[in-house]
Amino acid sequence: MRTSTLTKPIVLFSISLLSTVLFFAFFFEDKPYSSSSPSSSDSMARRTFILWLHGLGDSGPANEPIKSLFKSPEFTNTKWLFPSAPPNPVSCNHGMVMPSWFDIRELPLTAGSPNDESSVLEAVKNVHAVIDKEIAGGIKPENVYICGFSQGGALTLASALLYPKTLGGGAVFSGWVPFNSSVINQFTKDAIKTPILWSHGIDDKTVLFEAGQAALPFLQQAGVTCEFKAYPDLGHSISNNELQYLESWIKQRMLSSSSSSS
Repeated sequence: MRTSTLTKPIVLFSISLLSTVLFFAFFFEDKPYSSSSPSSSDSMARRTFILWLHGLGDSGPANEPIKSLFKSPEFTNTKWLFPSAPPNPVSCNHGMVMPSWFDIRELPLTAGSPNDESSVLEAVKNVHAVIDKEIAGGIKPENVYICGFSQGGALTLASALLYPKTLGGGAVFSGWVPFNSSVINQFTKDAIKTPILWSHGIDDKTVLFEAGQAALPFLQQAGVTCEFKAYPDLGHSISNNELQYLESWIKQRMLSSSSSSS
């Protein structure tokens, strides 16, 4: 995704295998904060960490222009991380190897599509390792946000709800629930306090709108607070309007977290 073409769709099948190979180590690499001020335990605790998870066949670096849209001063000291998924065979693409967080058995995805829960849970472990590292470095869990598009959105949901602590929030764009309701038993009382923002295009032909809507009763059953926003005339892509709302949504929680800790 380029900054000048953010209004164009981020296609699920956009293949960037070479980029993924080059940036595979990025997932585990330390990245410095943009602030040049001296570090301290207090300043670290006040900083925000945003993890962005891309869709199937995409790469982390291709999504980095997203952060340039977040112009509010509250984001000055935010650490962003855009990891790339490892190359994996994907069932819905006849076993083709491509950047993929976990296996997807069929497309388009509907409310009743089967899930490969074992590969989802393996991907969740990797996301949790990244979050654990940031928290160990001094960032408070309530200042950690996970965001993702399509397959990355499904992984965002799974990672947020299976993390044992309350995070700042999870933002799902054109995603789906990647496991069965039995997994709810694994959610901790702190995990279900993590707020979820769900954005979905009504004209999505890849992850059908009904797949997104199916998340509402699931999350309600789990006791999770979810704000669901439907976008007319939007297909399987992410729009500037969605990202602008995401900025305000995270900003609101940043300010709330800052006031409660002061």
